[in-house]
Amino acid sequence: MSLYWRIFLLNAGVLAVAVGLLLGPVTVSTPVLFGEALVLLAGLAAMLVINAVLLKVGLAPLARLNRAMAHADLLKPGARQTVTGDGEIAALTQTFNAMLERLEAERATSSGRVLTALEAERKRIAQELHDEIGQTLTAVLLQLKHAADHAPEPVRTDLHQAQETTRASLDEIRRIARRLRPGVLEELGLHSAIRSLAAEFTTPRLGVTAHITPGLPHLDPATELVLYRVAQEGLTNAARHSGATRVEVHLRPLPRGGVALLVRDNGHGLGEAPEGAGIRGMRERALLIGAELRVEADARGGTQVRLDITETTDTTRAAR
Repeated sequence: MSLYWRIFLLNAGVLAVAVGLLLGPVTVSTPVLFGEALVLLAGLAAMLVINAVLLKVGLAPLARLNRAMAHADLLKPGARQTVTGDGEIAALTQTFNAMLERLEAERATSSGRVLTALEAERKRIAQELHDEIGQTLTAVLLQLKHAADHAPEPVRTDLHQAQETTRASLDEIRRIARRLRPGVLEELGLHSAIRSLAAEFTTPRLGVTAHITPGLPHLDPATELVLYRVAQEGLTNAARHSGATRVEVHLRPLPRGGVALLVRDNGHGLGEAPEGAGIRGMRERALLIGAELRVEADARGGTQVRLDITETTDTTRAAR
């Protein structure tokens, strides 16, 4: 039954009850007596209440659909509104579910293209930093050393300080280039890349340990890159925002196949802060490979980022 006829019949039923009351033994005097006015008001109130209840029941599926629309999030796919009954509301619910599926597919495709272009741009910038600026600073270091070896003593100290400043800048550029383009991931594999990340984020105030369980399934390069970027972003958030003193990175196989990545810290937790660009970026990367990402409070305090990949290219071959 369509929404139009449903509302029409509900109101027709209320009006029929009103007409039935008028045709009944109840009479109205002129002027209206107090007792008659009470009966009329009570009947009116009863009809309004019945009409409100019936309309609420009849429009309940539309209210549920409205709540589903308000809370739909393309970064958390899979949520669908249950189709109940038939008619216009059921057709509207089916259309909404189909629209969600289409939007999720289109977002996944567009996000994949954007992230692919982003990785290519990262690689290009890292290469230019390494080849152009890195080599230029290396040449400057050699020139400063040559000048310091032949300079008088008062100037030599200043040249040595300039050398140290240039060397520190060169190390910083190399560190930025490594973050932009994970060369260790391409050259040595995921195990070494995760351990390298842990060592890179370890400071006197923050201890980072990597725990990698043997027997990981073979992963394609795209999946390895997603794991690396999620671990990198999780460590970045822990180092910058959590106030943690200890972070653990776990990489282990799942019982039914696949891989799980866990980044857990002992900081002050998420609190009421909304998700930032970093977490949303991790969710977009997870969607590219059909993985599930959860960012939640840890039972022991702090925050944990968990990425579960249930589908891999080959579960019989060991990871590099």
